[in-house]
Amino acid sequence: MATALKRFEGKVVLVTGAASGIGRATVERIASEGGRMWCVDVVADAAEASSTRAVELGVEAGAHAAEAGAHAAEAGAHAAEAGAHAADVSDPEQCRAAVRACVERFGRLDALVNMAGIIQMGHSAEFPQDAWNRVLAVNLSGTFYMCQAAIPSLLASKGSIVNAASTTCFRATPYAAAYAASKGGILALTRTLAVEYGKQGLRVNAVAPGSIRTAMAAPPGFPEDADWKLIQRSMALTGQAGPETVASAIAYLASDDGLHVNGEYLTVDGATLA
Repeated sequence: MATALKRFEGKVVLVTGAASGIGRATVERIASEGGRMWCVDVVADAAEASSTRAVELGVEAGAHAAEAGAHAAEAGAHAAEAGAHAADVSDPEQCRAAVRACVERFGRLDALVNMAGIIQMGHSAEFPQDAWNRVLAVNLSGTFYMCQAAIPSLLASKGSIVNAASTTCFRATPYAAAYAASKGGILALTRTLAVEYGKQGLRVNAVAPGSIRTAMAAPPGFPEDADWKLIQRSMALTGQAGPETVASAIAYLASDDGLHVNGEYLTVDGATLA
């Protein structure tokens, strides 16, 4: 991924859900801008692959920087660092371990991007309790646990958090009660943390994607008797877009370009909510 921006040189960024979809695209985008990446995912091998790609992009950034002079080349080489860590974000101790390992490796943490998430569809009246609990445990509790673990380091660096909300926070998506509830909770959590820690220099924002082409969204797993007229209400005018469209929004919010943006959400949805 080629980009002229270097907003993350000298910065350390931890991304959850880093192995695929929006998380993987975010790793690639921020690494291409000089960021040192800590790739966290429940799938260890895939997290390692994402970390390897981040290093490749960091090397490319260094090569481009070499054309601008020795100092820039040194910064680019420094950026070509990444690591991977396997963790289930629904476990608070594993979240603390992921953050601790990142800080031990790089000595700091400048941004946390919470993209780990799951979805399970079904008729709300028949939705299994264990499925409800699991979706909220990963999506909502996992986001909280990661924020809780990272906040001390982020306060030290005057850093930022970007959480994964969704257009389901604002427009009903039938058969997705657990997912929608978890994403609504994430948006409320985002605003709460932004106000609670804003005066101490921490920014907390969210992206609200809609109609994004990821493995989690295809196939969506709607019930066989689903009413597609209801489902079409939450689809973008131009169809699905790639996860890189969300990654660019995340990079803006996590960088100093978004320095005066706090407690907000940015929709990336092809006018779904317009």
